Amino acid sequence: MSKITVEQEPPLFPNFRPSPGQHAFYDEQRLFWRVFRYAEVQRVLSDYSTFSNDRGGLDPSQPQAATRGVSTNLIAMDPPRHRLYRALVTQAFTPRTIGQLEPRISAIVHSLLDAVVERGEMDVIDDFSYLLSITVIAEMLGVPTADQEQFKLWTSDFFEITTPVAALAQHELDLYFRGIFAQHRQVPQNDLISALLTAQVDRQYLTEAELSSFCSLLLLAGNDTTRNLIANTLLCLDTFPESMTQLRADPTLLPSAIEEVLRYLPSVHTAPRIAVADTMLGEQQIKAGQWVMPMLASANRDASQFSQPDLFDIRRSPNRHLTFGYGIHFCLGAPLARLEAKIALAAILARLTDIQRVRSVPLEAVVSPIIYGMKHLPITFVRRNRG
Repeated sequence: MSKITVEQEPPLFPNFRPSPGQHAFYDEQRLFWRVFRYAEVQRVLSDYSTFSNDRGGLDPSQPQAATRGVSTNLIAMDPPRHRLYRALVTQAFTPRTIGQLEPRISAIVHSLLDAVVERGEMDVIDDFSYLLSITVIAEMLGVPTADQEQFKLWTSDFFEITTPVAALAQHELDLYFRGIFAQHRQVPQNDLISALLTAQVDRQYLTEAELSSFCSLLLLAGNDTTRNLIANTLLCLDTFPESMTQLRADPTLLPSAIEEVLRYLPSVHTAPRIAVADTMLGEQQIKAGQWVMPMLASANRDASQFSQPDLFDIRRSPNRHLTFGYGIHFCLGAPLARLEAKIALAAILARLTDIQRVRSVPLEAVVSPIIYGMKHLPITFVRRNRG
């Protein structure tokens, strides 16, 4: 099996590899530490007593002390509070529970392919991966899938993170969910929102702010990362066509291929933390109060952990990438993202052949300090004859 070297990567693929011996450096312009190596990134993700998720906000240039300890966002909490809130939704995202969604996910996938298969072309994101991911998470939550165009705008704006546009999207989404909560209180449904409305933490019902934060996180993260995972997989398979050939010859490689995409072209850049105690990372001293950005994509290319890390190899094993995080904040939606991607890509490979990216349309990356993906990914294909 031949592999494609890093020199053959298209320019859009970010250079995730740190300089030899580089473990961390302080970004004077952005006011945070970038951490590169696998061991240090893993420590930052898991050592919450030193590297806290309870940041208050997401802008290193703004003071955090006033808002720390009051976050209503699950991913901005530390134990013991984090454990209590995460437990409210854990059962909805176990592999067993998610597995029960397989028939519904498959039906959505084939419906979306039915709509484009005769055209011989589609935008992977606009026509497929976004519609799949937003429909699944909207149905789980209990919000109208008819609002998916508005969700798309909010998602795009929100993941700018620190801009006024992001703040406005967060405010509008908060108002939207408060209206949804009122509807569900009048007519409870068999969905996550109705379950959260009756949930209690320390014998207290969740506040409107807590409910809104919970649901916003699930809606935004639940659709954006999965959307990008599916698109990034097709981009990698197009860039490295020998991998596509291997997959068609042996479809059982699909789960391994998805893991390699998660490692090689992850849909998440980083998971910000703030140091709450002085500490050392390699030879660098990190001081309490400083922001720390564990660079997930860089850790995924660390030669001490991955053999030939710059090669895209869908047979790679083991593949202990850190794209879904590590420790107590390991991505709650990982089983759902993996299942959606597996079903979607299996159907695409089964129903379409001669898949080619439309190279006359330049690739444009999503602008976000946290999320990585394409704004559009147009492809052409030929319908595969059944039988």
